[in-house]
Amino acid sequence: MTELVVRRLLIDLQPPFARDWCGGDAFSTAFFNALSMSFPFGEQFFIDAVRDAVATLPPEVQEQYRADVRGFIGQEATHRRIHSLFNSHLEKQGLVDGWTARASKRLTLMEDADPRHALAVTAATEHFTAMFAEWLLAHPEILDGAEPRLRTMWLWHSAEELEHKSVAFDIYKAAGGSDEWRKRWFRRVTMMFLGDLMRQTIDNLRHEKQLWKWSTWKSAARVLLSRDGLLRGNLAGWRSYLRADFHPMQQDSTLSERWLENNRAQYTPVGAAPEAAAAR
Repeated sequence: MTELVVRRLLIDLQPPFARDWCGGDAFSTAFFNALSMSFPFGEQFFIDAVRDAVATLPPEVQEQYRADVRGFIGQEATHRRIHSLFNSHLEKQGLVDGWTARASKRLTLMEDADPRHALAVTAATEHFTAMFAEWLLAHPEILDGAEPRLRTMWLWHSAEELEHKSVAFDIYKAAGGSDEWRKRWFRRVTMMFLGDLMRQTIDNLRHEKQLWKWSTWKSAARVLLSRDGLLRGNLAGWRSYLRADFHPMQQDSTLSERWLENNRAQYTPVGAAPEAAAAR
């Protein structure tokens, strides 16, 4: 794996944005808003799961993964902060995040469990986010008409998700996690994640009075179920996780590398000197 760089995104999320910020498309806006609502809680869960599991490893193995873990935590913490700012605007618009409460309640069921269970959930969810990230980077036209700063936010997040897609999986393997539980949690996460995502999307659409409009569901069919749609286009990627020989690095990261290379002006590595950032 290449070095995981923690980046500061050079956008200003303080000013408010339009309710239909995703090019005026009601479904896409509600869908992306729902995803964003999951991130602050989810990213913290991933950070805690990786940190707790690494602590169980022998010192020499911890050292082997130290740089990857530091980069993973730094990137996820940055995502959590950025999406918290984004979500604060959704709250002001009157949207209600029901996803976090449901996820928090489920988390209590994992208290005192073997930390590898939380890590298996993390690895499974990271595969979902990696599939979404590659799809969005391959189809950035979904964000056509969005404010440039919001378009940049989603594509940057996607690029970094592909970049660190194997960290949780590798630590799960290093901790002796079984393939049986890896696959079992992936199936459970599939049901929970997609169920929560669609429920929150519907709640968002209902609040905006867009739920029963033909244009909304026409857009949903295009985004999710068309030949290159998010769900239909990722069936092979979903199945791949169930293979005994699966590893996240089998998924191509070229689109992530290309976006990060072509959009250096949109971010600066954390700790970089201002003049160095300006020279980029």
